[in-house]
Amino acid sequence: MSAFPVTLDTELLLKQIHELGTVGLDGAGGGRTRIALTDAEKAGRDLLVRWMRELDLEVRIDRIGNVFGILRAAADEAGRKPLMIGSHIDTVRNAGALDGCYGVLAGLAVARAYRSAGLLPARSMVVGAFTNEEGVRYQPDMMGSLVHAGGLPVQVALDTVGTDGTRLGDELQRIGYAGDLEPGAIVPQEYLELHIEQGSLLEAEGRLIGVVENLQGISWQKVTVHGTANHAGTTPTRLRHDAGYVAAAIVAFLREQVVAAAPETTLATTGSLRLEPDLINVIPRRATFTVDLRDPDEQRLQAAEQRLADFLVEIAGREGVRIETERLVRFEPVVFDAGLVDEIEASARRLGFTHRRMTSGAGHDAQMVARIAPAAMIFVPSRAGISHNPREHTDDAQLVQGAQVLLDVVRRRLTAA
Repeated sequence: MSAFPVTLDTELLLKQIHELGTVGLDGAGGGRTRIALTDAEKAGRDLLVRWMRELDLEVRIDRIGNVFGILRAAADEAGRKPLMIGSHIDTVRNAGALDGCYGVLAGLAVARAYRSAGLLPARSMVVGAFTNEEGVRYQPDMMGSLVHAGGLPVQVALDTVGTDGTRLGDELQRIGYAGDLEPGAIVPQEYLELHIEQGSLLEAEGRLIGVVENLQGISWQKVTVHGTANHAGTTPTRLRHDAGYVAAAIVAFLREQVVAAAPETTLATTGSLRLEPDLINVIPRRATFTVDLRDPDEQRLQAAEQRLADFLVEIAGREGVRIETERLVRFEPVVFDAGLVDEIEASARRLGFTHRRMTSGAGHDAQMVARIAPAAMIFVPSRAGISHNPREHTDDAQLVQGAQVLLDVVRRRLTAA
């Protein structure tokens, strides 16, 4: 295996990461914004497709806009499933340059290594860029991979109305990425995703490679508290139906009771909160906020959801308000394929890179594809654990090391095919 003549063009990989990172640059702060199906994201897609075609990959686009670059095997037998490498290129607002993009471009680098060596893999390889992973404009997040895996009907996804009032299917048509391939037509034999950690564990421990064994379950809800607006100076506390207070009490309960029940694993976040009428001297009549619950264990996640639900009933009665909840996203925890995880760990060890097995706290396309194929992920360190931020950073050497692990795993899986 040491003489296997496939090597990465690491300089070009880093150059492409930088070039894609300039697409959608914001005027201030140094970030970029390529929200799904916007003109900026179209520009990123166009660049990616150009690079795929420069490698003479077969480019296919499905009805939800997922982009696939296919390197056909020397003898591509009908029905033989490919190895897939994937991630996404859409971003949050004012984002860093690496989240998602690194994994897609490292996949291209692996395909380029085969092309440069004049070799074809024993089994076809696919590099995928999935639509709307971030879920900023259209929910749920990880939508393209969810549709690909059969977890959401394509028509339901196409009919999704975004935060700006647009219909997803119309925007796909507008930017020219409403493909004709049926979602899920390409079913991989196995799926690999290389990603920055977006956390600080690897950096804190001085490890170079994260061998991701599982992903946390995710529960997103929107909570609306309906109270009564009234004068802040003339309404006694005992007569108030204060939506603002109730919202604050729920947020505090999440930390003090829900998280406290399993502090090492359960996470709770309120990332969005809006009060109405939003005036300093008026008791809020309505509070709308989000709850993000996560845990790698399904039973603990369900227990957290139930504790929250019970408290909502209790405080609504106590404070004389009405509370509505809307489920936005619910994904069960995912355990990755043990064989692929072992292969990643073996590659890291073979290449002499320090590593550790770990859980991913963020959601990724890999958790959706895991519904239909064995899947696993490789992490590289994130400086200070920062992501979804212009200061997101991984050293070039670490980006190269992650790509080397990916190539080593791919060549062994495809040679063994």
